[in-house]
Amino acid sequence: MNLQEIEAVARAAHEGQTDKAGRPYAEHLRAVADGVRTRGGDEDQIAAAWLHDAVEDDALSEQWLHEAELSRRTKDIVLAVTKRPGESPEAYAGRILSTPGALLVKEADLAHNGDPVRLAVLDEPTRTRLTEKYARMRALLGLASA
Repeated sequence: MNLQEIEAVARAAHEGQTDKAGRPYAEHLRAVADGVRTRGGDEDQIAAAWLHDAVEDDALSEQWLHEAELSRRTKDIVLAVTKRPGESPEAYAGRILSTPGALLVKEADLAHNGDPVRLAVLDEPTRTRLTEKYARMRALLGLASA
């Protein structure tokens, strides 16, 4: 699949979903893909950015991912950034750090999730909780503060 096809699959898979602020989820996917691109990411990483939440959100199955016409690297990155139920933040960060190419995708994801403009529309407790969560993950991944 080329990037245009991957974008279409991701958009269709997340159709009707919204983020915490009530915005169409595809806006987040676009922002993460653009963030990967502007950070110098390659085609595998951009593809993974489009798909980074698909398995975690049950928008696409892990079986679909295994059978999809994607590079092994793209699949590995998607699986690396997919949080697993009950998984500790340390284990999650460790998997991202040990998977080539995954850190850049997660960095772009955290940058968009932690965007003060996006967070500003949330209630104070949610904004505080998410800000702390994203800062902790950035620290575990060795990323500079946002």
